[in-house]
Formats: sequence, structure tokens, C-alpha cells
Amino acid sequence: MTAEIWDVIIVGAGLSGLSAAHLLRKREAKLRILILEGKDRVGGRTVSTEIPAANGVDRWDFGGQWVGSTQTHILELIKELGLETFPQFNTGKKVHHVGGPGAKVRTYGNSIPALSPVVLMDLTHFLWKIDRLCATICVDNPSRTPNAVELDSMTLHSYIEQHAWTTELKEEMGLCSRAVFGMEPSQMSFLFFLMYAAAAGGLLALLESTPGSAQELKIKGGTQQLSECLAEHVGWKNVRLGSAVTAIWQDAEWARVKTATDTFLSRAVIVTCPPHLAAKIHYQPSLPSQRQFLTQNMPVGHMIKFIITYKTAFWREKGFSGEIVTGSSSDCPFCVTFDATSPSGNAALVGFIAGEQAYKWSSKEAGERREAVLSCLVKYLGPEAASFIHHEEKDWAKEDYSGGCPVNVMAPGLLTYYHPSLRRPCGRIYWAGTETATQWCGYMSGAVQAGQRAAVEVLAELCPTALTQEEQEAVQHSQTVDGSGRQAPSPKLMYLSRSKAVVIALTISAALLLAQRQNTLHKVKTYLMGVFSTTKNNNIFLL
Repeated sequence: MTAEIWDVIIVGAGLSGLSAAHLLRKREAKLRILILEGKDRVGGRTVSTEIPAANGVDRWDFGGQWVGSTQTHILELIKELGLETFPQFNTGKKVHHVGGPGAKVRTYGNSIPALSPVVLMDLTHFLWKIDRLCATICVDNPSRTPNAVELDSMTLHSYIEQHAWTTELKEEMGLCSRAVFGMEPSQMSFLFFLMYAAAAGGLLALLESTPGSAQELKIKGGTQQLSECLAEHVGWKNVRLGSAVTAIWQDAEWARVKTATDTFLSRAVIVTCPPHLAAKIHYQPSLPSQRQFLTQNMPVGHMIKFIITYKTAFWREKGFSGEIVTGSSSDCPFCVTFDATSPSGNAALVGFIAGEQAYKWSSKEAGERREAVLSCLVKYLGPEAASFIHHEEKDWAKEDYSGGCPVNVMAPGLLTYYHPSLRRPCGRIYWAGTETATQWCGYMSGAVQAGQRAAVEVLAELCPTALTQEEQEAVQHSQTVDGSGRQAPSPKLMYLSRSKAVVIALTISAALLLAQRQNTLHKVKTYLMGVFSTTKNNNIFLL
């Protein structure tokens, strides 16, 4: 049977693949574009499902759900598609419980947890150091970051152990790692962690729901409709579901793309599936060894997401925001919850079982997980939490053609030596997916950016007249970046006298304890950085 011939074949019908197809279609309408997807739906790591609610049924996201006002690529797409966003509800008391089941349950009303003075001092000092390091990161090419080899030789866990003073802060950072990556701090390179935070504008941007942060906004109607709308624009006839790619063979004339039942010829291929899935495709000739080693050593997070619907948002009535943050313990499966009430007013909570907790609880029966979740919600929010309408969960590790969520991370040593191959084309094969993004890597906005970048690279090869001069130069620059691992000169290290450090830290902790406003932490951090930047004494090593 004669193989079908296409100009561009895209592997994966998630946000990255469909964004690439959309840009290709807009720039050159004559291009023949085919999108191959292993799942029976579009959307990749976004999926929106209708479940029972107070007013009948409503739709919630069981994959990626949040966007932020600094995520320009996804916001521009939302605007282009005529969709709307609404803010994440975060008004009221937040619940904070770390230190094990017997530890005190605290509540707080701003962005600063109700921590002891010593832990607050530790937290502020640690955040300052992370922000300083993030400012030195070269996101486009992390190997050029000052001290890259040293930063990439350690895990996030080892850095925390060396630089966090208190047990509680160490537990807080483990919680952050699970909530953001679905992994433990011991599983990822510290340099990767810094790169990921720098691509988002800083660590706090990853953790908060305040303006500009990762959990700021949600999309009315759910996030999967982004992919569905893009498929409409590209043409559903060009999207083939249930067509997992098994092999890509290249020769002097074509790329030959194979599924279980069909073979297609193409002038270019954009692979957008997560790195651990891209590694399962058979390539002939073999990919460069750097690319192979990289994708074979990028584990994906483990996250179970649940939605629980209620007759009313009782937590709001009791003055709670719905946000609960808990450390790893034997009796509580989840690490964080948020208010998930829909735009139409159907009350719900959303929560995440992630990292070590997901590993432990995924082997238990669904009913046991549900009862444990409800028991903890009763403990934190009151007996009303037991009277729910519906509980629904999704374990992304069990999702075909995902195998985990929300993102693939890099183990120590990968960024310094192998990172350039993450985006570098291999013959007719181009790479996209949110893991390859340089802005909001790991998020939906990163997926859009990466898809558009790969589309521009393909256009530069197939239809260069469809690009601006600036775009052509950007492609040439990106493909000639030196990935040799050479480092920039190390910056002058900062020091502070012991006595001055103690005085400043105690002042900070007192200010934080008295804080009532959302911007207090930012003001304190600004003050601290100003003090540090003018200090010449060389008694305490800070970085």
C-alpha cells in the first residue's frame, strides 16, 4: 500500500502539538499537516470531565488547570480562541499542617504561613538565596550558568540539607517539590530546580495564587477546550486519534513515520510527547547518543488529582479559602487542596496526592484513598466535609500515553552535559513539549511556546519566506548555541557578619509575625536584599 505523503507530521495532539499545527497553518495555509495521537482524545495532559454537582452536572479539569497573568503565550491563545478566565478563589483562612499527625494545625490569612520566629527566619534566608541563584540562571543554556557543574552535581534535597537550618523548613520544601513536580527533592538536579523556577520568574511564582503566579487564573469551561478549539482550526480531518507512533525512519528524501497500522511520509516531523514517551519511539538511524541518554533519564512526576463536589461551599461560609497545605504523613494522602467552585457556582474542592504520597497511596483501593481524604478534610475544615455529592480522581501514572504528571524532571548531571540536545533538531525531527520551553517550562504556557518555537524551526526549513527576518535569525542563533558546558565567570560571593545577620533575621521574623498584608514578605525580602548588597564584611558565607 502506498504511504500517504505530508509536509509536516506532528506526534501528539496536546497543547504543544496543536499549537505548532495552528501556527504552521496560519503562516502557510498550503502545508499538508497531519497530527498523530495515541490517546482517544486531544488535550494531552489536560482533560476536562463532567461530574455530578449541586446543580446537576458541571465540568472540571482533571489535568492542568491554572494559568497566570505573566504566562503570555497561553493568554494570547486564550484571547485568540475567544475563551475567558476567572480568578482562583483564595479569600479566607488557609490551613497549614506539617510535622506529622500530632503537630499543631495552624491557620493563616495571608501568603505567609503561621510559622515560629526561627522557621520564619530560616524561610526568609532560604528564599533570598534561591532568588539570588535564580537570577544567575541562563535558562536557554543552563550550562553557561555560573557554577553550573557544582549546582548540577547535587540534588534539590542535598542543597536543602546544607542550607536550611530547621526541620520544618526542610519539610516545607519537600511539600513544595511534591506539589509542583509530583516528585521528591532527592529525585531532581538542583540546577534543574533553579532553571524551572527562573523560567517562571522565581520560586514564589510557582507556589502562590496571587497575581502573576502559577495558580492565579482558571479557564471557564476547562482547559481541554483549548486543544479542541485548536483542532477545529487545524481541521479534525488532519487529526488521527488512536494512532500512536512506534517508529520514525529518516533517509535522504523523507521521514517515514509508522504507527501500528499505517506508514506516512513527511518532509518534517515535530515530536511533542513527553521525553520518556519520545524515548520509546524507534528511530532509524539512531538519534545522537546525547539525545538518547537525556530522554532515558528524565523521570516523570506521579500525581493523583481529585475533585470533590458539595451542595454548598461550606468552607467559605466558615471563613476558609479552601487551601490546605499538609506535610507527608501516614494518615493524610494529599499535599495541597484549593477551592474549585465552578463559575456557575457549583461548590467543589480540588486536591493533589503527589510524589512519595502518590507512590504509597496508589497501591491502595480507591475507596480507602477517598475515605482518608475525607477524614482529613473533616479534620481541617469541619464535619460538613463528610457530606459530599461526588468524589472523582485521576491517577496520571495509569493514563495511557502519559504515564505520569505534571512534568519530566532532570537528574543531576544532565543539564550540564546533555541539555542542548533537548531542543536541537535531529535531521528532519524537531522537538517540542512543555519540557523544552524557556518560559514557564512545565506549564501549559510553556507547551504553547515550545510548539510555536518548533513550528518556526520547521518553517525556516520548508517555507523560510513565511518568517520575519527576526524569526529567521532567532532560529539560526538557537541552532548554533554552544552546548559545550563552558561556564560564565562566577559572581562575587556575598558575605554578612554574624552579628548583623542575627539582628536582621530577628527583625524580619518579628515583622513577619506582625504581618497582616499580602505584600509584607515582598517588602521584607526587598529590605533584606538591600542590606546584603551593601555588606562587605566577610564572616558568614551566604551563597
